Amino acid sequence: LGTEFTATSGPMILRPDVRESPESPWIQKEIQKVLSAGGNYLQVPNQTNRRRHSWICGFDVENGGSPGRFPLDGTSPGLVLQNMPQRRESFLYRSDSEFEMSPKSMSRHSSIASEVGHGEDLIVTPFAQILASLRSVRNNYITLTNVPAPRSRRNTSTSALSLSQVGYGAHSSLQAGQHIPGISHSSISTHNQQTYHQPNVNDENFLRISLETLEELDWCLDQLETIQTHRSVSDMASSKFKRMLNKELSHFSESKSGNQISEYICSTFLDKQQEVDINNLRLSEEDTTSRSKSSGRGKVAPPLSQISGVKKPLGHTNSFSGSTLPEHGVQTKHPEQLAKILDNSERWGVDMFKIAELTDNKTLTCVTFTVFQERDLLKTFKIPGKVFLNFLQTLEDHYIRDVPYHNSIHAADVTQSTHVLLNSPALESVFTPLEVMSAIFAAAIHDVDHPGLTNQFLINTSSELALMYNDESVLENHHLAVAFKLLQNQDCDIFVNLNKKQRQTLRKMVIDMVLATDMSKHMSLLADLKTMVETKKVAGSGVLLLDNYTDRIQVLQNMVHCADLSNPTKPLDLYRQWCDRIMEEFFQQGDREREAGLDISPMCDRHNATVEKSQVGFIDYIVHPLWETWADLVHPDAQDILDALEDNRDWYQSQIPVSPASSSIDLKEDDESNNEE
Repeated sequence: LGTEFTATSGPMILRPDVRESPESPWIQKEIQKVLSAGGNYLQVPNQTNRRRHSWICGFDVENGGSPGRFPLDGTSPGLVLQNMPQRRESFLYRSDSEFEMSPKSMSRHSSIASEVGHGEDLIVTPFAQILASLRSVRNNYITLTNVPAPRSRRNTSTSALSLSQVGYGAHSSLQAGQHIPGISHSSISTHNQQTYHQPNVNDENFLRISLETLEELDWCLDQLETIQTHRSVSDMASSKFKRMLNKELSHFSESKSGNQISEYICSTFLDKQQEVDINNLRLSEEDTTSRSKSSGRGKVAPPLSQISGVKKPLGHTNSFSGSTLPEHGVQTKHPEQLAKILDNSERWGVDMFKIAELTDNKTLTCVTFTVFQERDLLKTFKIPGKVFLNFLQTLEDHYIRDVPYHNSIHAADVTQSTHVLLNSPALESVFTPLEVMSAIFAAAIHDVDHPGLTNQFLINTSSELALMYNDESVLENHHLAVAFKLLQNQDCDIFVNLNKKQRQTLRKMVIDMVLATDMSKHMSLLADLKTMVETKKVAGSGVLLLDNYTDRIQVLQNMVHCADLSNPTKPLDLYRQWCDRIMEEFFQQGDREREAGLDISPMCDRHNATVEKSQVGFIDYIVHPLWETWADLVHPDAQDILDALEDNRDWYQSQIPVSPASSSIDLKEDDESNNEE
């Protein structure tokens, strides 16, 4: 990204648990370096007991002083892995037969580890598994050769021993005086005064460890040899997670209703555009001819000369003309009721439907204005109050009221949820005001001018938007274009007082966050964050520096994505209302597809959709894994959210109609098997 998009604050460290070894010189040096640069740190320990409910290893936060925290800054936030309460185990900890398991890495495979009561931290991302295996090989090497572990793994190349000291006597094939790469004469003499015992190669334990080490190393080599060089390590994890999800859904879809839910999850949350079957590209001559004949002369599409959905510039009747700004950004006949609700704006599960009722559907304006005021962002970035209200009113006006779900009420809910997540004690002082404002702004605009149709529908019907954005994140690109176009209005430019670099950085961050709300990117986004954390944990130092744009934006992208998928974590009465709204939006699309003679999309046929079962599958395979990841990162800040998610899942499970032909029993059997494990 160059210098344009460098980190907007000091770096953040996810450091290892130092209860057992608090004097690591390298870690002390790195943290002191970051703190001197004005950064903050988060703690990540090396190991923790396994948490059954999660497919991601858990984090535990300590916000008060404790022996487990660095005594560098008593007020600094920290993330420390602790023993987690046991919850229902997620599918990503189950067997993946297509991904060969390391022979000695049982802790990376829960179905085996659980049988033997393994308590190690589970590693599920492929690259981190390879690193963990290599560390195992290294430890075995030390055991076999009696080489003392160097104080710092980074100094291994200068801390080796002489051949005679490590037991290479009569059994060594190396000749006296032969050079060993990485071993200097000075480093050899450092340990001359210590005595080492020559290993007994005939010892049974020695031979066993030797064979296991060789198997472990062979496994690592096999994995490295099969890595596709054009793919990132995050892609490796994403592919594995997708493969495991497909395996789970193949069992889930044995019934008609289950099959529809599986199709919905696959078509919505798995990005298959990169997995093009070459054979499908080779159309036969007959197919080509028939397609050319059937295409005929269709309607001529209008030129793509402007951003559709953008209305005329803000008129006098829509602009704010008052002398003083309303307390909550809107006029209301029920100020006391509204104030009482907004007093809880920092709590999870605020009733957005009640706010809509009290503000004449000015929910987004009210909530966003309140959040900006509470965070003092208007003052920090010199945003003119009237201009801010003009923009919010214009933005809300560009959300389509008739759309059942993706309207301004949903946008307000995501905005307030993002606000709460940013307030997590674990993230205190981690993000700069510019990053905070970018996240809240991204949440507010993330669905503007949503037509109530899916990306796939727009692509299948060759809509103008799909043509404009080449079928890639069609709606998400459109939301961004509309929002930034609105900012160009003189009366709506809330960022008028930002300097050039601030505007560029904000625009970059907002684009990345809104594009990440494309549900087809769900698994890739999740794999990115998981791989980043696991790899740094396994990589020896356990120190993760969020000192670059890529790492910081990953956390913010996942945050907004969590807020966008937060309905099942809200109080049940609110969750049910959100569920009714999204299903009605799906059904309306299905009605259009039926009228047009198109195949009805999964979960869009109002005559055969199974709402209760779909919600259980949605939680099990999409929402729960995502929220487990976030909850582990900021533990224990999100434990109440996880509890609500589990309770809501159980409620929908209990509402599934049981009949001989129904496969709902399958889900109950899955629950029983999970509990038995």
